[in-house]
Amino acid sequence: MLEINSLAPDFKLVDQNQKIHQLSDYLGKWLLIYFYPKDNTPGCTKEACGFRDVYKDLREKLQILGVSADSPNSHQKFAQKYQLNFPILSDVDKKVIHQYQALGLKKMFGREYQGILRISYLIDPKGKIVKSYDKVKPNLHPQQVIQDLKSLQSK
Repeated sequence: MLEINSLAPDFKLVDQNQKIHQLSDYLGKWLLIYFYPKDNTPGCTKEACGFRDVYKDLREKLQILGVSADSPNSHQKFAQKYQLNFPILSDVDKKVIHQYQALGLKKMFGREYQGILRISYLIDPKGKIVKSYDKVKPNLHPQQVIQDLKSLQSK
């Protein structure tokens, strides 16, 4: 995980609509960047839909970006199927995923492999990481972020 109070690494990635996003686009705003393994898998769908449902009320307070190694085309289908209302970014070469330390050893059916970890970072308007989340539980994560954001914005 990246250090709390460190500057978030810059990035330049394309979303499901071929629009380019970079960290500098979000300076001056609160940003949640969350990394997830794969479009259309049960946990990733649950997490994305959870953020979709809370984002209606958060738009003024927080920008949300999802990131995985899936293609923009895959993201477009995923976003349309579940009516996602925030950008999901494609990092096919996993460069940004690596920069954000969201690539690591995973286990499934007793087999170990390198994969994308389900982690998130809450970034303040100055571009500093103020909260990190590892071992995210997809169904609880959106509410955790809302609580943390309220707490941090009231300081």
